[in-house]
Amino acid sequence: MASLTVPAEVPSVAEDCEQLRSAFKGWGTNEKLIISILAHRNAAQRKLIRQTYAETFGEDLLKEIGTGRNLTHDFEKLVLIWTLDPSERDAYLAKEATKRWTKSNFVLVEIACTRSPKELVLAREAYHARNKKSLEEDVAYHTTGDHRKLLVPLVSSYRYGGDEVDLRLAKAESKVLHEKISDKAYSDDEVIRILATRSKAQLNATLNHYKDEYGEDILKQLEDEDEFVALLRATIKGLVYPEHYFVEVLRDAINRRGTEEDHLSRVIATRAEVDLKTIANEYQKRDSIPLGRAIAKDTGGDYENMLVALLGQEEE
Repeated sequence: MASLTVPAEVPSVAEDCEQLRSAFKGWGTNEKLIISILAHRNAAQRKLIRQTYAETFGEDLLKEIGTGRNLTHDFEKLVLIWTLDPSERDAYLAKEATKRWTKSNFVLVEIACTRSPKELVLAREAYHARNKKSLEEDVAYHTTGDHRKLLVPLVSSYRYGGDEVDLRLAKAESKVLHEKISDKAYSDDEVIRILATRSKAQLNATLNHYKDEYGEDILKQLEDEDEFVALLRATIKGLVYPEHYFVEVLRDAINRRGTEEDHLSRVIATRAEVDLKTIANEYQKRDSIPLGRAIAKDTGGDYENMLVALLGQEEE
């Protein structure tokens, strides 16, 4: 369930553009005005605002955001990724991830596993357009060993997106997974083939059979401290339990010593129009505190206000 709140009646696109222009061109940037507009427009409306802004003023709205006077880094980055189209945003996040060390591989897993098959294709197309190369080639170039072996097929995948499952196949492949994981053959070709190609519904059936047949959740057998095993665990959670996956990312971002703003911003911006309300509910069940309150305790100023607006909790 999405958290984004869009008013039933909004000003014309031309009015929004004029207001945003005044927010950027006045004496200092008017962050409150930026939040009041952009945090309450859906992806189609934001795209039209960007187009109209460029046509009217001959300037890219994203560059205006990037050069806004007195904007804090975290607020600026959050507004920037939020204003992007979802597929452009994923392409941007993926490119940022390929520039960094192995910790950012989790962002690639997140994009590959929590998006729908069509969304992943659109992200790959946007990556082509932005970078003049494919996501697959960059991932292959910037990773090695078992990480490359898993990540390249994940980002290249185009899974069946329907609900039909083959229960006999689920039984057979749960046995394969159990044998390989029991032997700690975590990067075995068969493990990667199953996780990188099967539909989410089929994987759910396979993992349910795994638990019924062998008496333990597969994730319980993937608790080694090894970094690749952690990546494998994130893959399974992202594919089959996405809300739980995002709750863990948020908890890690908020509860650690010093907030991990990049992770917090990424989850809020990418899920606000998808399932952020559901994620927030799961977060509260897990930590006994509303997500909005947890964010307010760990952040401040315009950055906090933008996060809470996207969470749909400005009035709380």
